[in-house]
Order: sequence, then C-alpha cells, then structure tokens
Amino acid sequence: MAITPDKKMDVLVSLCKRRGFIFPGSEIYGGFANSWDYGPYGVELKNNIRNAWWNLFVRGRDDVVGVDTPIIMNPKAWEASGHIKTFTDPLVDCQKCKKRFRADQLSGIVCPECGGKLTAARQFNLMFKTYVGVTEDASALAYLRPETAGGMFVAWKNVRDSMRKRLPFGVAQVGKAFRNEITPGNFIFRTREFEQMEIEYFVAPENAPAAFEAWLDAMKVWVTDVLKLDPAHVVYHEISEGDRAFYSARTIDIEYAYPFGTSELYGLANRTDHDLSRHQEATGQDLRWLDPESGKKILPYVIEPSWGLDRSVLAVLLEHLDIDEAPTTEKGEKEDRCVLRLPPSLAPVKAAVLPLMKKEKLVDCAKDLVQQIRRQGIAVEYDESASIGKRYRRQDEIGTPWCLTIDHDSLEDKKVTVRDRDSMAQERILIADVPAWLTEHLVQKP
Repeated sequence: MAITPDKKMDVLVSLCKRRGFIFPGSEIYGGFANSWDYGPYGVELKNNIRNAWWNLFVRGRDDVVGVDTPIIMNPKAWEASGHIKTFTDPLVDCQKCKKRFRADQLSGIVCPECGGKLTAARQFNLMFKTYVGVTEDASALAYLRPETAGGMFVAWKNVRDSMRKRLPFGVAQVGKAFRNEITPGNFIFRTREFEQMEIEYFVAPENAPAAFEAWLDAMKVWVTDVLKLDPAHVVYHEISEGDRAFYSARTIDIEYAYPFGTSELYGLANRTDHDLSRHQEATGQDLRWLDPESGKKILPYVIEPSWGLDRSVLAVLLEHLDIDEAPTTEKGEKEDRCVLRLPPSLAPVKAAVLPLMKKEKLVDCAKDLVQQIRRQGIAVEYDESASIGKRYRRQDEIGTPWCLTIDHDSLEDKKVTVRDRDSMAQERILIADVPAWLTEHLVQKP
C-alpha cells in the first residue's frame, strides 16, 4: 500500500533509528542543533552513493580529476570570493516567542508559530567562524568552508599545471561543508554540517552552453539510472535571470518531491569566469589557460554541477520506502510488510545468509557461505536470531536484495534457497554457485 506523504517522514525517521541508518546526534545529551549520526547501515548506504558518484563522474571519465582540499582555508580566499560580505540569509525574530526565521521563507508578516510581531529583516552571515593558533583575535580568524567549490577554484592553478589537461576538463571533490543555517530541519534535508559532491568544469566561454547541456543530461542519468528516482518525482526548475546569482549565465535547480514539499536536491550553474577572475584579481596570479595550438590565453568559464550527498540519501530512502503485504505463518493470512526497495548496488547489505535453525551443521554451512561471499568483496550479513519470518522482515527493512537460507536439505543437495526481497519469490541454487550468482545479478540489476 502507498504511504501517504503526511505519514512518510514519520515512518522513515522511525525506520532509520530502529534499523541503524540514522540516529539523532548527541542523543544522550538531549540532541544538538539538528545534527545526525549515520549508523552502521546509513554509513554503508552513504558510502555506496558516494562511490557510485565517484566511479561515474571521475573514474569513468577522461576529462575529470579529483582533489581533496582543506575545510579551513586562508580567509583571504573567502574575502575574494565574496562570501564574507554576501553569503547571507535575511533573518527576522519574533518579538513574542523569540524564535528566528528566514524572512524569504515566510508567507506572512507575523510569526508562523505564535502570531507575534516580527522584527525588521537583517542579513545573517552563514559562515562558521573559528580561530587558528593560540590566540583568539582578528589576526587568527578563519572560517569553516560553506561549500567545497572554493577549494577547487583555489587549487585550479596547481591542477592546471600538474595534470596538463586540455579544455574542457573538470575538478571534482567530495567533502563536508558547514553553514550556520537559521532554520535547519526536515530530518537530514537541511543541516548545519553536510556533505557535497561537486565538479567545477572548466571550458572555453564559447563552449559553455553546450557543456551545460551535456552536464544536465549526465545529471539526469544519475537521477534515473543510479538512484532510480521516478522521473515524475523530479523537477528541473529553470531559474529566471532575476532570481539567479548575478554572475550566473544559467542555473537549473533539480528538485525532488519530498513529503514536506518539492525542494532542491541538486543544482547546475554556468558560473561564467566569475570565480577565477575574482581570485586572479585578489592574488595577482595568472589563472588563465594557455591554448597550446593558438598560443592564446583564456580565462575559462565554469559549469558547476553540484550534488548534496545527504539529500541524495534522503531522496533514495523516501523513493524506495514501501509498505506491502506478506504472508504470515498462518495459512492464507497476510500482514503489512515495510520494505526498502533500494537499488542493489546502493543497498548496505547485498545478501543475508540465514540458517533455518541454530543447529551446528546448519550454522557451520551458513558461516562458510558467508566467507565465500565476503571473499568476492560483496557486503554480506549473517543472521541466526529469531524466526526465519522475522529475519526476512528485518532484512526487508534494511533493504537487503537477497536472503539465502540454509536448511536441512542444504546438507544433502548442497543447495540454498534464494529469496528475492521485492517479489518474495524463492528459488534453489547450488551453494558453490552463490558468489557468481550474486555478482551476475548485481551487474544485471544495479
């Protein structure tokens, strides 16, 4: 049965905590500032999405290379980029209940919580401040990066000179960013600490429009073929000239239909030469690219496809969370079944090996199979606790595509029962064939 939008977030948050995907951060101290811990299955899902992204857009291409730049950079870089002056949101306070809100997200002129009067809007800088060294004065002031892009622009000269790439080519980075959000919320959708996957794609100015279209197509492939999001749930929102950043020649927000409303998942922008020109002016360094054929130097334009990793996790969980019916131990009866129909390539656990009973020969056979699968580099889990039906339900909620049951017949015919998560159909295959069977099905049904 379909889960109604007003219930889906509650169902998901409960599932994530119960099954070890995502927990409230600092929970034993009452939590803290909408922070979240990724549990054992959550970190596996997150890593699988991150690795799929890196394999597709970095290792899978000749024209993109990776970097890993610092969270704390020379603050002059943020001054040159304009972040210190302009990386702000409009802030208002309720004079009655003292809560704070982003002025651009309010539809009225009174507090949405208590109806109290709001203060005049003022600009609030979202960058977290820190100090480097033993003194805490203006000379030691630094910032936690609010985005990963800044480090890639600052590293552009070294990448350009060391890699000897010809335009167009991109620089990719995955890493943490920090924003002192006024109103974080909606689970992991908006947090003060989050992870980005970004590419700065450097291109000759005249080729920027074509490169933009190519990256838009690539992002669509990621959404539909990797994350397996229903295209009907995704909106490609063209931002009008009056609403996009002043330096952007074109911007598209890729939005997802979350239960709390359609909102941004990813972004794609033609940033022109704004960033490189600002850093070139501030440093006096020549950041142009030399065309070896014409001998001319040009300041490249930048196409920036940007992905939120935490929002990817949220969209994948919401998209593939389902409730259907499964048979009970009573003949002819059924019960509700909560299941995560995750793409197998992204699932935290690919297969679970389940001895039908805790009998020594069954357990030994099951554990031996676990080791065979593990040696193939496939994420596998062994589970012997509770009834077989409860173990199936547990693996369904984790999103495990296949359960492998060792029963008494397995000791005689050397076969295992493979149970498919989505259809609940079962088939018998030789135990010796299981690693190859899993590898084949992970390729066929990524």
